[in-house]
Amino acid sequence: MKLVAFLVCFMLAFAAVGATIQPREPGWSGSLLVVPMDGSHWTGVKAVAQEMGRRGHKVMVVIPEVSVLLGPGKYYTTRTFPVPYGKQQLDELQARNAEVMESKQLPLLEKISTRISNMRKFVDLQRATAESLLLNQELVDFLKKQNFDAVLTSPAVPTGAILAYNLSLPAVYMLRGLPCGLDSTATACPSPPSYIPRFFTNNSDRMSFRQRVLNVLVSTVEPLLCRLIYWSMEGVASRFLQRDVSVAEILRSGALWLLRYDFSLEFPKPLMPNMVLIGGINCAIKNPLTKEVEEFVEGSGEHGIVVFSLGSLVSSMPKEKAAVFFKAFSMIPQRVLWRYTGEIPDNVPENVKLMKWLPQNDLLGHPKAKAFITHGGTHGIYEGICHGVPMVMIPLFGDQADNVHRMATRGVGVVLSIHDITAETLHDALNSVINDGSYEQRMEKLSAIHNDRPMQPLDLAVYWTEFVMRHKGADHLRPAAHDLNWFQYHSLDVIGFLLFIVLIVTLVTFKCCALCWRRCCRKLQKRKKD
Repeated sequence: MKLVAFLVCFMLAFAAVGATIQPREPGWSGSLLVVPMDGSHWTGVKAVAQEMGRRGHKVMVVIPEVSVLLGPGKYYTTRTFPVPYGKQQLDELQARNAEVMESKQLPLLEKISTRISNMRKFVDLQRATAESLLLNQELVDFLKKQNFDAVLTSPAVPTGAILAYNLSLPAVYMLRGLPCGLDSTATACPSPPSYIPRFFTNNSDRMSFRQRVLNVLVSTVEPLLCRLIYWSMEGVASRFLQRDVSVAEILRSGALWLLRYDFSLEFPKPLMPNMVLIGGINCAIKNPLTKEVEEFVEGSGEHGIVVFSLGSLVSSMPKEKAAVFFKAFSMIPQRVLWRYTGEIPDNVPENVKLMKWLPQNDLLGHPKAKAFITHGGTHGIYEGICHGVPMVMIPLFGDQADNVHRMATRGVGVVLSIHDITAETLHDALNSVINDGSYEQRMEKLSAIHNDRPMQPLDLAVYWTEFVMRHKGADHLRPAAHDLNWFQYHSLDVIGFLLFIVLIVTLVTFKCCALCWRRCCRKLQKRKKD
């Protein structure tokens, strides 16, 4: 009996210890707040929000009442807030994106003025959205009561980061990169301009002296560019938090950075422990083609199809420019699926199918996909890489020129200018990427490298988001560089101290030598006198 009692007690104690060492019960679920940015940034954030909700977590997405792409989903709830603009203003802003496709090249000063005007309108819109959310006291109080475990947001427009900072919640950031290098500053990640190309320079990681001069100059003015881009958001943040604060300070508090790239596209560069690469996150989201689209694709026979999309923000173009594409498509044997909402001419070629919305990833994953005409957005680039489809790239604005430059250096696509494009140049580019086997071979190799990974990007993003939620942050990944000032980070105080010691030693040595020299001279003079 005593032996039985001992064994029972031993098993109970072992079970109790086992229960204490389990990090979480199997059915654990958390609560995630999502504050997305409108536009293409929503694609990756939505994928994580949907998957988190599908896995049983409570996910709430806070969105403005009026938006371009934001909306409800099957596995998350939405909470809307009023904004001081309507659908018409968003449509006008989108129409400005299509202006870059005008055939005529504007004079330099007029081009700069137009870009500044467009940027100002975009910044004003984002500031109005941020104020509508952050200064909505009723909504903020409601969110405080929900006891969220973390916030998922895009730091390109730091509304969600500011809200997380105020709610004292760990923030998970998802981004491609920030235009003025603010991501490197906020993460204390080394970013030497000697081999890390800056945005908008079209440099590679192997630069000539002239390119390195440009790269250094751009890196020098990046802090000023950040102030110009984010000064209005800093004003909103300071009013909301009731103290002076910078966007960089807020972003430094982020727990984890989910970066929408990997080194199949990006040039190799340093990363910090709290940076996770999730390039190609949207490739895992697959749906069957509709019967109509499937029949059109299968009807292409041995020639296959060409997929054409200029992204979520540009779905139309001037009539004269569209005519160039229609003419080029009439010259190829492949069938073309084109996301197009502009004016439709009477003589649309029979091999062209126009669609208001394109199942881009599903089409690129089809065996008959032969080429992809893209503007060079990150999501489209990675969908092309995932499925190994060569590209004809036509960058329009933003980081697209840098993205297509990276692809061109790998020999997997052809770059064309939207201003100089003709039916003949487009036909020749399509003919090259489809019929020149070297493009397909290099793209297949790049695709194999990209897809050879232990965990899919979406699963990786979900894992790390759950990690932050379970552990209320990721402080163990935060480098001590955040606690150092500029002098300490670059060891300028240490270098100054060592130089001072060297100077003292040099002076003492010089004085000693001078003293010895004078004494020797005195002895010599004394001997001469004797």
